[in-house]
Amino acid sequence: MKKENGLYWLIISTIVFFVDIASKFWILNKFNLYESINVLPFFSITYVQNIGAAFSIFEGQRWMLAAVALLISGAIVYMLYRNKRQQKLENFSLSLILGGALGNLFDRLYHGFVVDFLDVNFGCWHYPTFNIADCAICIGIGLFILSSYKKPQKTE
Repeated sequence: MKKENGLYWLIISTIVFFVDIASKFWILNKFNLYESINVLPFFSITYVQNIGAAFSIFEGQRWMLAAVALLISGAIVYMLYRNKRQQKLENFSLSLILGGALGNLFDRLYHGFVVDFLDVNFGCWHYPTFNIADCAICIGIGLFILSSYKKPQKTE
């Protein structure tokens, strides 16, 4: 009998990956570097290139960042394989993280940089520009932390 594991949830990773890549290619085709369109008073679509990781840390470390993304992706696939399919919140969170990590990995390998375009600011405060993959990773991490609190406690 086939084991019902968490690999079923890779469909979420696939969706996140393709939506992320499609949005980035749309930006690349429609915007010049640093071009910006205000959508709301606090939100703009602004095309920037990130050659580092979150908040541009590890700038210029393309291959190290790619290796880390591959290791994390492998660990997530293994965790999904070990999980039961019914562990919905944990599997969903891992799938979001995986889809986002693979989206940014694709950018690093294909373009040599990550395409960022979601730009949020309030008055003088400006959040670093990000993308759909970054959203998926952050939401996934938050949900993963939440899922760790929802696990049943083992009794001795």
